[in-house]
Amino acid sequence: MSDDEHHFESSDAGASKTYPQQAGNIRKGGHIVIKGRPCKVVEVSTSKTGKHGHAKCHFVAIDIFTSKKLEDIVPSSHNCDVPHVNRVDYQLIDISEDGFVSLLTDNGSTKDDLKLPTDEALLTQLKNGFEEGKDIVVSVMSAMGEEQMCALKEVGPK
Repeated sequence: MSDDEHHFESSDAGASKTYPQQAGNIRKGGHIVIKGRPCKVVEVSTSKTGKHGHAKCHFVAIDIFTSKKLEDIVPSSHNCDVPHVNRVDYQLIDISEDGFVSLLTDNGSTKDDLKLPTDEALLTQLKNGFEEGKDIVVSVMSAMGEEQMCALKEVGPK
């Protein structure tokens, strides 16, 4: 690679996608960013301060999109990134052949950029309900620029 070629993968720091919170204030059921992934905290344990050190918080968390278990240890006085997690309900209009869904937003426009869920149980429930002609409302969770269907409820037949 010559000196005049520069290639930058990403210039987005992702700062607006998270906010800082002191590690000692993050509780079970809250959210935290571990290894760049938005996670839901399932377990927090705090160690006592050592002779010269800080109290440390040990977080065990589940990635909200991939369901992978992640762990992190942070001094309780330090700040951690907490993702802005939003959950929005949309009505299902159509399931396309290429694995995307068409959703109706609150303002009447359509949202066509969301893939079918990877969770098998949710996928089966979604397809069966759609084929039976039921009105389905899907919950879409978004955090740090990612979106994924996380739940659905059947409103009733059309």
